[in-house]
Amino acid sequence: MELLEDSPLTSETVIRDVYHLLSHGEEELAFDTMCSWIYEDELPITRHYRARLAAMADEMGTPEAVHRLDELLIS
Repeated sequence: MELLEDSPLTSETVIRDVYHLLSHGEEELAFDTMCSWIYEDELPITRHYRARLAAMADEMGTPEAVHRLDELLIS
C-alpha cells in the first residue's frame, strides 16, 4: 500500500484498479500491475523507490516485475 501511495502513478483508473486488487487479496497481481504501468507510462523513479520495489519483488518471489524499471531511474 505504501509503495502505491509513493508511486509516480497519476492515472486514477490505474490507482483504483491496484487498490481494488489489494483489497481482494491479490497482492502479487496488484504489484505487477503497478510496476507494469510505471514502465508503460515511462514514469521516472528514484533509486530509493526502485530499491523499495526490488525488496518487495524479492519478498513476493517476483523479481522479474522490476527488471525493466532500471530504464526509468532518475538522479
